[in-house]
Order: sequence, then C-alpha cells, then structure tokens
Amino acid sequence: MSVNDNKKKNEKAYLAQRWQDMPYNNRELSWMDFNSRVLDEAVRKDNPIMERCNFLSITASNLDEFFMVRVAGVIDQVHRGVKNLDASGLSPIEVLQKLNDKIHLFSKKQYTCYNRLIIPELKANGIEFKTSDELNGNQRDFVDEYFKREVFPVLTPMAVDTSRPFPLLANKSLNIAVRLTNSENEEFFAVVQVPSILPRFIELPSKIGRNFILLENIITAHLCQLFKLHNIEQYDAFRITRDSDLDIDEDTEDLMAEIKKSIRKRKRGEPVRLEFSKKCNKEIRNILIDSLEVTEDEIYFQRGPLDLTFLSKFARIKGCEKLCYEPIVPVNPPAEFCGYDDIFAAIREKDRLVHHPYESFDVVVDFVRKAACDPRVLAIKQTLYRVSGNSPIVAALIKAAENGKQVTVLVELKARFDEENNIQWANKLEKAGCHVIYGLTGLKTHCKICLVVRRDDDEIRRYLHMGTGNYNDSTARFYTDIGLFTCREEYGVDASSLFNVLTGYSFPPEYNKFIVAPNGMRTFFETMILRETENAKMGLPASITAKVNSLVDPQIISMLYDASNAGVKINLIVRGICCIVPNLKNYSKNIKVMSVVGQLLEHSRIFIFENKGNPLYYMGSADWMPRNLDRRVELVFLVEDEDLKKRVQEIISVMYRDTTNSRKQLEDTTYVSVERRGKKKLNCQKHFSKLAAKAQREAMKTTYVNTVGTPIVPTQKEENKE
Repeated sequence: MSVNDNKKKNEKAYLAQRWQDMPYNNRELSWMDFNSRVLDEAVRKDNPIMERCNFLSITASNLDEFFMVRVAGVIDQVHRGVKNLDASGLSPIEVLQKLNDKIHLFSKKQYTCYNRLIIPELKANGIEFKTSDELNGNQRDFVDEYFKREVFPVLTPMAVDTSRPFPLLANKSLNIAVRLTNSENEEFFAVVQVPSILPRFIELPSKIGRNFILLENIITAHLCQLFKLHNIEQYDAFRITRDSDLDIDEDTEDLMAEIKKSIRKRKRGEPVRLEFSKKCNKEIRNILIDSLEVTEDEIYFQRGPLDLTFLSKFARIKGCEKLCYEPIVPVNPPAEFCGYDDIFAAIREKDRLVHHPYESFDVVVDFVRKAACDPRVLAIKQTLYRVSGNSPIVAALIKAAENGKQVTVLVELKARFDEENNIQWANKLEKAGCHVIYGLTGLKTHCKICLVVRRDDDEIRRYLHMGTGNYNDSTARFYTDIGLFTCREEYGVDASSLFNVLTGYSFPPEYNKFIVAPNGMRTFFETMILRETENAKMGLPASITAKVNSLVDPQIISMLYDASNAGVKINLIVRGICCIVPNLKNYSKNIKVMSVVGQLLEHSRIFIFENKGNPLYYMGSADWMPRNLDRRVELVFLVEDEDLKKRVQEIISVMYRDTTNSRKQLEDTTYVSVERRGKKKLNCQKHFSKLAAKAQREAMKTTYVNTVGTPIVPTQKEENKE
C-alpha cells in the first residue's frame, strides 16, 4: 500500500469516528418523520376533505416506495451480517428495530386518520363508502350487473395444492385469500387477485348524496360464483410489498437489455411487508406467512381497506371541486416573457427566470418546440431524467430530428421506477434520428439542462435552459421548481463542455459558471462552507442559506457544525430527510431548520453564501446527499443577473415568513408548527401564485402583443383591475 493510500485510509477512519461523535439523525428515521409531516396535513381540519384524502394517499404511496427500496436495503444488510455503524451510531439491526417500531405506530395513525377523521368528514359532506351488506336493492342489482359485465371476465382464481404451488403474486398487488371446503369437508385454499386494470372504487346509484363501493368488496360478495363446487369458509384481503431495488450490471454490453431484465426481477423480489385486514382469519394468516416466509415484524394488520393509495384518484372525482384546494393556476406567459413573440430575442436581451408552477412550464416546452422548427437552429442537446407519459418535450425533440437538426439526448435509463417509461422514449427518439445516450457507467445523470445552438445574424450563439426540476410537464404542475434561461457565452461554453463529457471521452474541464458532480461539486460546497467559517472568525459578514429536498451528507453536516460554532448564521429549508440537528450547544446553536409541506411539493434547490456582504446565489439539481455529490452527474449554476438575484432572495425570504405550511425542527429532531401569534398569516405557495399573477399584469400594462407561450387576451375583469 502506497503512502497516499495509507493517508486516505487514515483520513477515512478519522472522519468515520468524527461523524459518529457528532449529532446525526439516522436517514431512515428522519424520512419517517417527513412522512409524518405529510400525514399531519391529512389530519388538519382546516384542509379541504378531498385534499386530506390526497395527503393520506401520498403517505401510503411514499411508504410503499420506502419499503421497496430503503427498508429492503436495511433488511439485506442484516441478512448479510453487516455490523458497521452508520453516522448516527446505529448498526443495521438497530436501524431495522427502530424502523419496525416507528412504521407500525405510523400505520396505526394512518388508519386512525382514515376511520375517525376522513370517513366521518366525507359522510358529513354526503359521501359514503358502502360495504356489500349495506347496499339497497337498486344498488345490489347495479353491483351484480357490474360484476357480471366488468369484473368476472377479468378474474382468475388460483388454487393452491400439491400440483399447483403458491402463485408468484405481483408487487403491491391486492389479493383475496379464500379458505374452502368440499362436500366431504376437505379443506382447500385459493387466491384471487383484485385486478389493477379495473377502477378500485365504483360509484353506486344513489338518490341522496354519493355512494361508492370498493372493488374488493364487489369481488368478495360474488366469490361463490368463482367457486361453485365448494363452500366458502373464510376470505380475507392481503397485500405484499417486495424488494424492488434494481441490481444492474453496468459493465454489460447492452445496458438497455440489462435494465429490462432487472425490471422483470423487480416483480418477484423478496417480500418485505405483508399486510392483512385486522380481522384476518388465523388459518389464512398462517398459510400466507408460511408461503411467503415473512417475519412477525414484517406483518401489518390494518384497520381498514388495504392500499390507501386509491384515495389519490378518489380525491379528484368530478363534482367535488369545492372540497378541494382552490387550484394554483400557472400564469402563461410568465412576466419575464410578456411582450416577446421571439423567445430567443427575449433571452438575448437578458437572463430570464421562471418559477414553476406559479409560472407556466409551457415556456420551457415552447423553448424546445420553437427550436425544433426554427430554420436557424443547428443543434439541440438535452438531458432527460423523468418525463411524462405523453411528453411534449420528447415530441419536440423528435420533430427537431425530423427537421434535420442535430439532436442529442441523454435519457437516464436508471431513473428509479421510471425505467420502462424512459426505455420507450429512448427507442422513439432513436427511431426519429436522435443521437441517444443512456447515461454513464456507475453514475446517474440527474442534471437538468437543454442547449440550443442557433445561427443568429451576428454569430452562432448558444441558448440554455437550466433548472432544478425534471423536464416533466405533468409533475411541473405541482412541483415547485426554478428554471433559468441564458445565452451568456461562459455558460454556453460550460454547457458544451458538459455535453462533451456526457457523450464522449472528454476529460472534465475547469468550468466557468457551472459546478458539476461528481468531479467538483463536493469540493465546491466544502470550500464555500469553509470560506464562510473563516469569514466569521475574522468578524466579517457570514451566513449560509440552503433550500434542499434532503440533507444527509455527514461531511457537509460536520462542516456546518464547525461553521455554526465559528458564528456563521445557517438557515436551512429541508423538505424531507434532514440528518443535521439544530439548536444544540457546542454544535448547532446558529443553525435553524424548517420544512415546508403544503399544497405543492417543494422541489427547488437554492444555495446562498454571504461572501463578506456580497452574496453569491446558486441553484441546481443537487441535494446535500452522498449520492448527489459523489455518484451522480449533477449541475449547480451561478445566478449573475442582479434582478434575478433579488427574485431568488425574495423566494427564500417569503418561505421563512410562512405561517401556514412551515414547521421548525427542534433539538430533539421533532417538528412543530411555527409560532403564528403576532404574525400575519402567510401561505408562501399562495403568495408566490399571487406574485406571479401580479407581475404578469404589470408586464401586460404596456403591451398585449402575441408573446412567448399562449397569446394574451386580457379579460374585462383584468382590464378593470388596471
């Protein structure tokens, strides 16, 4: 072993010891705290009832994915005998024990919310879920006909006996276990899968209010039609969650084929959770436990319908709009582009910033669409991590290739749970003539950037869009993200260099305005934190503000503790996982942590460093997690325009004044709502929506010409406001 290798080993050992000595909240336990904050929104009585249904659904969906990836990972570590302690000082077996306790308690709270809060409030609004025993004659006839016409042809009862082994049941599938006897009193066992192809809930005819019934209740009421030669002794619903993290060999010659193979394996991963209804028959329970080989800790008894994710679609049924939030309607076009019918001219004039979803994502789609049809455009290069099922961005890129542009697209095939969708888009892009790259070996490409090369009157110029969120028009309606348009030369040079690294064998360059992981981002953030620390020690203005989705990285946290001790004021807005612990003497007395959970999902990443009173503003795709800093291609970029700096600062300032959606983290890692007494009520998300509309109206005062995006036609109401 060389001297350098020994040095690195010693440094790693020192850091590991230091991390275990510092306050650090375990990542998995912190994630459960985040999901509890989402559950709080389902409990809140001042939220509209349909939104409360939606929040409860989100907690269920979140928990499914948590089991499939994070819990499955901890279980795997335990099975492999891993005994190493994490940065919180816990071994895998200790983490699993704490998780089991926390998740079981959380599940009880979910169903308490459903039974004691959601169902009564729905009933108070004339909405009821019926069981098969509660149907009137007209409803029973309706259900009988629906079963005969829609359900029966789809069902496949699966017997389990010596010649037919226990079936391989799909991940997250809802099933009904049936115990049967024949005329000779011999016992049999069968499974009926509740078909996911059919709606989970069906509206019933009703003269008063609105009545619904769940699909599994329709099936259980008609089981006798599936097993006519047997007596039905008992039936119970159950649901399996499986380990679904992909194990991909990235050294393969055909990455797409390897990912397809791994996706197929995902469907038959090891069970990590088995859910029963609370009153599940003991004999059925024992058969399922033996067949699926689950432990007692992996069994969950639920006091209500399994798989509460159905509430997401239920919350959006027609006719219940008054029981939902007042929608946040994106302004289109954003104020930045009002008065411009040429998006490229607007960007040449100055940098432009858009704040989604308050300002429409259509301006980003329009940027790619116009580039696809513009005869002056020579090339388009773009990264795609997650896109919608019917993506207008992909359609525009295909159109560009058909129009003879040179189109290069990096489609990240390893985007978790979007692999199949991305494979389909990659195939379509390739068939259209685009040059498609599937990502880099060992790294996920998570950066969000689109480069358009255009021959202008004076020169060939590079136009850029860079953002904090995906090029996904669907999620852009409820994720808060920020995008920057620019054609500054140094940014264009950096963009070309970045794409050369992604598409070829170029060595990572020294970027002008970009910070790119994995080669320079960790060093950059550590340098910036250290600089603020030194400034504080010299009595100079020193502060750090960061808005991220997750804060996990032990080294970053350790340096933030040092900065706090030196007097740096550190303000953190962390939506989800937060492993740092604020307000602790000798560690974090200058650190404040808040989380914003509301109508929209906070997704933008912003970093502000005081820099001796001349603040530096950065935005991008990266969170402060080891995976983002070390194992992904991420992009963080500098904001230079003075007006845009003010906008970024305003976003942060407004969020810190929020009294509706925000919670602050205490030194025991719990979260409490911010103190509202003496403060003006402020919902930051509603406020941003009003700001966007006001800015657009002011920009419209001087011009009503066709602009970027949808042409503006002022309504009489808008004219009266002016």
